[in-house]
Amino acid sequence: MNPITPTKKARGRPAADPDGKAGRGKAGKEHAANEESTLFVNSVEKAMRVLGVFNAKRRELSMTQIASLADLDMSAAQRFTHTLGQLGLLRRDPATKLYELSPRMLDFAYQFIGANELVGLATPFLQQLAAETEETVNLTLLDDTEIVFVQRFVSRHVLTPEVIVGTRLPAYCTSSGLAILSALPEDEARAVLSRSNRITYTQYTQTDPDQIMERLARFRQQGYAHTEDEMYLGDIATAVAVLGADGRPRGAINVAVSRARWHAPEDERRISALLMAAGRAISSRG
Repeated sequence: MNPITPTKKARGRPAADPDGKAGRGKAGKEHAANEESTLFVNSVEKAMRVLGVFNAKRRELSMTQIASLADLDMSAAQRFTHTLGQLGLLRRDPATKLYELSPRMLDFAYQFIGANELVGLATPFLQQLAAETEETVNLTLLDDTEIVFVQRFVSRHVLTPEVIVGTRLPAYCTSSGLAILSALPEDEARAVLSRSNRITYTQYTQTDPDQIMERLARFRQQGYAHTEDEMYLGDIATAVAVLGADGRPRGAINVAVSRARWHAPEDERRISALLMAAGRAISSRG
């Protein structure tokens, strides 16, 4: 799933990138570096490029569109779409001749979640947090400069129903991302910030790396991260890092509350205490 990049400020959610080009800078650099390796298989990269052109804004695409978006000539696009279709990862509507992703794509997500130990360890605690708070509870992992949602229990009060398992958000302005960064050595956290495309999603988004580092020091001291209206207007989130046996962050759990239901500072104290207890319990089982 492509990262979200805002094109305009919107209440309740950041605007999505309609072209799905967000985050390609990192991928492009990695691809350029990998091409120099004799072990790099270009055909695999091209197949992944074809699959990557589909997103929420581009659910169905013609062969010409696939070739253009994947930067392939028509002959290559035909070969890759045919192969991916034979593998069951793409399917073609015989009437419209448009291609779309197949449900078999979910097999990869299923395999990842089933193989990820942290998801299994955290799920019972997330369920308990969701029941105790009656709010949305998430488990996220850090992937370079972004967090990825790998488990999510949505409340009936959820502000962001479009956020689902697999959604990526920037680490520098989300409670889970900041909780994970606060648990990293300072030089590593600053390196993540320097690689991040620090965009102002709302008028409350903090983008200055020095100010973010100051926040990380405060979050590290208090044991949890807290954000308000930084990614989505009206969204208040509190998070704690889940640590491994080596003391390094494995991920983060958070509780998200809409401003209409938020009663500060009582809710911050209550929710942060619940999260820290759950975080310690999950970490002790890792």
